[in-house]
Amino acid sequence: MSQRKDAHLRANSPINLRAETRFIFVTGGVVSGLGKGITISSIGRLLKASGVSVTSIKVDPYLNVDAGTMAPQEHGETFVLDDGGETDLDLGNYERFLDVMLTRDHNITTGKVYQSVIERERKGDFLGKTVQVVPHITNEIQDWIARVAQIPVDGTTNPPDVCLVEVGGTVGDIESMVFLEAIRQFQFRVGRERCCLVHVSLIPVLGSVGEQKTKPTQHGIKELMSLGLSPDLIVCRSSEVVEESTRKKISQFCHVAPSCVISVHDVSNIYHVPLILEQQGLHTIIRESLGLEKMSEKLDLDTWRKLAQTVDEAKDEVVIAVCGKYTSLHDSYLSVLKALKHSAIAENKVLITSWIESSDLEEETKAADPSTYATAWEKLRQADGILIPGGFGSRGVEGKVAAAKYAREGCVPLLGVCLGMQVMVIEYARNVLGWTDAASAEGDENTSHKVIIKMLEHHQGQMGGTMRLGSRRTNLHPLPDSCEQAKSVASAIYEGASHVLERHRHRYEVNPSYIADLEKGGLYFTGKDEANERMEMTELPRKVHPFYFGVQFHPELKSRPLRPSPPFHGFLLAACKSFTSHYGVPESTATPIVAPLPTPRSVKRKDSVSEFRDTSGAPGVAKMKRPRVISDSN
Repeated sequence: MSQRKDAHLRANSPINLRAETRFIFVTGGVVSGLGKGITISSIGRLLKASGVSVTSIKVDPYLNVDAGTMAPQEHGETFVLDDGGETDLDLGNYERFLDVMLTRDHNITTGKVYQSVIERERKGDFLGKTVQVVPHITNEIQDWIARVAQIPVDGTTNPPDVCLVEVGGTVGDIESMVFLEAIRQFQFRVGRERCCLVHVSLIPVLGSVGEQKTKPTQHGIKELMSLGLSPDLIVCRSSEVVEESTRKKISQFCHVAPSCVISVHDVSNIYHVPLILEQQGLHTIIRESLGLEKMSEKLDLDTWRKLAQTVDEAKDEVVIAVCGKYTSLHDSYLSVLKALKHSAIAENKVLITSWIESSDLEEETKAADPSTYATAWEKLRQADGILIPGGFGSRGVEGKVAAAKYAREGCVPLLGVCLGMQVMVIEYARNVLGWTDAASAEGDENTSHKVIIKMLEHHQGQMGGTMRLGSRRTNLHPLPDSCEQAKSVASAIYEGASHVLERHRHRYEVNPSYIADLEKGGLYFTGKDEANERMEMTELPRKVHPFYFGVQFHPELKSRPLRPSPPFHGFLLAACKSFTSHYGVPESTATPIVAPLPTPRSVKRKDSVSEFRDTSGAPGVAKMKRPRVISDSN
């Protein structure tokens, strides 16, 4: 058999797949950042509400094997999964919206695909054939999708009914061409009736009369159809509800029925998006398109509807200062922000996020730019609570140390995450134990008090995928009897659990040699790994501080809209002065060592990131004349 004929047969052969499995592919046009992630997550939420189990795959056309080595300021946060996979932040969207647990294989990158094919070629799997983009790369993509689509993600052993696949980037990008070709072939290998293609496009509103323009969408669909793909649904992102005349025009030029042109307009909060899709009958269209007989026509969205309403009706504000290193792009801390929002929703609060670049709190900034320095400290003093998130490198660490010192001495609630916990240890060692040169080996290898060290198993010759990653067990330990306190903060927020499973991403840890001295000095480690060698949680007793708590892991990665992360929820309760009443623990008797300087509040109520925004306050009716392009990650 000739090589060409063999490749042809492989490309047209059926894929080993359950007959019940269906696929929804989501592409984007015109510009990036339209909100494909929220759209696909909202479709999945509708399917789950109708009794259908779902899973999600994100296709990223970049050559990186994973997102682990990407700069947060350019790409946003790296989302870590239970299995240690370092993935695109959209997988966090999927997990939060759909309440599923994904794997590293649910994030497909060009780097992964080519790496797999090249490894097989080196092993001789292709038996001397010339390895080409078509069919070998496209077949690898199709096989990968088919395999991953059948992995249970909802805690059961049942394969999902529907797999949602988001293709990153914009149709027309050279990087995504091979994935779109793979999807074109995939439709015929599994059956066109088992696939639904959704295209997300922008509808600009131009001019003083607010005319909705369809030409960008027409050109995007034309590009898509030139690749052999015809959309079944067109989701239109616009500041306003897409008018009936606009729907008909898109229908006429883009080969879809008017009912299949869906409006996803700006609304008051992102939790309304599944609701406006339901109002337009999207679930019925998908049910008929994919032949999903088990899909109920009546959706169970009462809890989700209440969630969206709660966010709209909240009035009391809580101001949280996020003192980080990558604040120029808020997506760098997306999961942190979401965990704070989930906690605020649980307490019916409006979250006000005050972003502080940690280096702006340092003495060097005071000398070089006094105004920036003063503004940063004013923001810190205005906050009800201070959060110090993770990060890498030495830049900005001294500013984080200063923020931790301010929170400790002023009895301001503080939550430290990953590097944030390490900073708390450094600050305490310097300013309480008197080790003035205490530091992390990451920033100062020559210090005589190296309280933070690199883990021994860290691979020195390779950066990607070499940290302590994924879900790990942490055992909770009580405070010593000398604290005269029944409960630690850790025990309160985790409701007396003996251990917890949280996700990690770090290569530095607290130096075990200093644990005894730190605890003797009053800083306790109430969470440790199974071998009692790695410090996972640290805190001050509540008689010393109302909430001074740090974790080495990243609890934000498992937070859900209806089930907020315990450390974040406890932190927000402390910032709202509700920790005692919520957990039924004695009131803190702590008093500030140095009283925080009172500063008039000047932080205005505003959203900390862009969302589908309805400026009228009524869900589903937008008043903005200019479309506001939102991030995929909101």
